[in-house]
Amino acid sequence: MRLIIVSGRSGSGKSTALDVLEDNDFYCIDNLPAMLLPELAERTLLAAELVHPQIAVSIDARNAPNQLERFPELLAGLRERHIVCDVLYLDADDETLLKRFSETRRRHPLTNESRSLAEAIRDEKVLLSPITDLADLTIDTSHLNLYQLRDSIKLRLLDKPEPGTAFLIESFGFKRGVPVDADVVFDIRCLPNPYWKPDLRAYCGLDQPIIEYLNEQTDVEEMYADIYAYLAKWLPRFAASNRAYVTVAIGCTGGQHRSVYMAQRLGESLRQELSNVQIRHRDVVRIDEKPHA
Repeated sequence: MRLIIVSGRSGSGKSTALDVLEDNDFYCIDNLPAMLLPELAERTLLAAELVHPQIAVSIDARNAPNQLERFPELLAGLRERHIVCDVLYLDADDETLLKRFSETRRRHPLTNESRSLAEAIRDEKVLLSPITDLADLTIDTSHLNLYQLRDSIKLRLLDKPEPGTAFLIESFGFKRGVPVDADVVFDIRCLPNPYWKPDLRAYCGLDQPIIEYLNEQTDVEEMYADIYAYLAKWLPRFAASNRAYVTVAIGCTGGQHRSVYMAQRLGESLRQELSNVQIRHRDVVRIDEKPHA
């Protein structure tokens, strides 16, 4: 049996997450009272016999506060029964959540005559803290559209080739913000920037002209060697501490050239040493795509 618990603040993308999981053969339940988790697991195990069902449930602030407070105890009980259980927590910054509710005209479940939308968003974060603290995987959806969120969930939750820690090597651009779910961040903005070469600007770090240019730079080679040595030594320590997911973020200014090159090269090298290494380029724009405004 595999159980995925989906949580997060309202407007962060929980419904999308459940849709993705349902499309991938999970039996999904929205807004499950937290206290029913043990009974759900018990009944599923009794009915499963020799098959291994996949279940996803959403537990959020619509639960009673006293039930949310007991979440750590309930989760520990599930894992004591050796149930494979992942806790996925989705969130976005307050400004983004306010904008999403304003655009959709949806009512926040915690708003009332005495609590404004902004207050509800703030209070919801406190209510969900027992779940936030135990999340195996946190995804910040502030800058993700629907399709990017679906891809991210599939990559992190569903594409793990085998049990164990899933390592994500992710490139990003500082001008769009540091990924809030990153466990380790490397800033490589000090390296030579292909953007200032007119004949290279339109390419990204996956393209051969960029690869050849950066391969020729002494600073790039030294930076790669230092980062690789650090990750090769310490990522296994993360795995040994029973971490389910670890995200390593490599950042340059725009997230198109240097960070993409470095993340791709590091990821490919680490795959020779570690299992479950995934690579993602958050902000990359290929030649045939238009840059974001």
